[in-house]
Amino acid sequence: MPRSFLPTSSMSRRGFLAATGAVSLGAALAACSGDSGSGGSSSAKPVSQADIDKAMKTPTQLTFWTWVPNIQQEVALFEKKYPAIKVKVVNAGQGVAHYTKLRTALKAETGAPDLAQIEYQAVPTFTITNSLLNLSPYGASALKDKFVDWTWGQVSGPDGEVWAIPQDTGPMGMLYRKDIFDKHGIQVPGTWDEFGAAARKLHKADPKVYLTNLSANEPAAWHGLLWQAGAKPYATSGKSTLSISVDDALSKKLGTYWGGLAKDGVISTDPDFTDGWYAGFNKGKYATWLTAAWGPAFLSGSAKSTAGNWRAAPLPQWDASKPVSGNWGGSTTAVLRPTKNPIAAALFAQFLNSDPASAKLFATKQFFFPATKALLTDASFTGDAPSFYGGQKVNQVFADISDTVKPSFQWPPFLDQAATDWTETVGKSLADKSDTVAALGTWQSRMTAYAKNQGFTVKGA
Repeated sequence: MPRSFLPTSSMSRRGFLAATGAVSLGAALAACSGDSGSGGSSSAKPVSQADIDKAMKTPTQLTFWTWVPNIQQEVALFEKKYPAIKVKVVNAGQGVAHYTKLRTALKAETGAPDLAQIEYQAVPTFTITNSLLNLSPYGASALKDKFVDWTWGQVSGPDGEVWAIPQDTGPMGMLYRKDIFDKHGIQVPGTWDEFGAAARKLHKADPKVYLTNLSANEPAAWHGLLWQAGAKPYATSGKSTLSISVDDALSKKLGTYWGGLAKDGVISTDPDFTDGWYAGFNKGKYATWLTAAWGPAFLSGSAKSTAGNWRAAPLPQWDASKPVSGNWGGSTTAVLRPTKNPIAAALFAQFLNSDPASAKLFATKQFFFPATKALLTDASFTGDAPSFYGGQKVNQVFADISDTVKPSFQWPPFLDQAATDWTETVGKSLADKSDTVAALGTWQSRMTAYAKNQGFTVKGA
């Protein structure tokens, strides 16, 4: 997977950090407390078929901001079905640049697109400011069963709102170097205890090799591991009540585990997506990569010298009798509330991600991991056996993992601050080999203070 795909398919630091700082809750609540119309709950009046038919035939141009390369192929499928509707594709940037421009346009009330690419974890940041159109009145609720269950939970609201349509996902698994495992007599770890023991065994046998690298600049991976562990770091209630629990018992369990491995020097904490990190994969410094379903395609393009040596497996488990995973990455298509063409935009968002031909293009051309159930059971997709992974059916491995992703994970409405605070506390503790559990407490305190300053009523762990 080319580097330019990364902001679409993973929560790299650039993709994870939102762009323009804090959302003022006062402004957000003012926006949310007014008459929301079709921006509100699913009780909004459904759009009539007559209005849909009219919109389909009315010459319309939509503007769609997306970083997805070569998406014009998918757009062409839509325009063929709806020839009166044209879609102008604009790459407004990736990660920070994309969100900065989007927020600026929304705040200025001019220049915003009809639709935009938005990662799952960024959806609450835009719903809190009432910036997204509820797609339920436009028929989106009927698509629920087409998508993996947990993805629908990421884009829907408590009252049946549908804020975006899933496009791709990142269920987490483990890529490992079979040759290194074989050389040192290491079995694929099924539990985190086994993983920790293997980390110590491998690094003792060869101090130049680490079982894995947990990047100290990657809050996204940490959140994926929290997700797998069953932690609930964030939860919102109503418009202004927020629970922050990033140092609860489960979080401390992770802090003790990973902080201990880092302090003992048996895992590395190199910054990811840097020259040194790429070199580490090619030189055999890392024997595993705890990554997401977009990882296999990405690694095969970034560590070509190691072709044939890698295999895929589920993440190690805290309870081997109950296999679970978390998610890292993936994005959606959302309609911006100021659009002058809500019906046409809603049609496009739904078609783009649910039409079988369009969804398959994303999987085969952009190498996105599917969000639709149909593709995850399609033998032409799951049966792919790349030589980079020794002929293993890697897509099938991650399709099976997708079934184990917990559905209830939530994100905060100020993702940028959560990421920044994590990097400066927990991430720093990993890099410094200091007390990660104490750093979790600092992270909790910083986020709590920030949330209160923004007007939230905060419930702690």
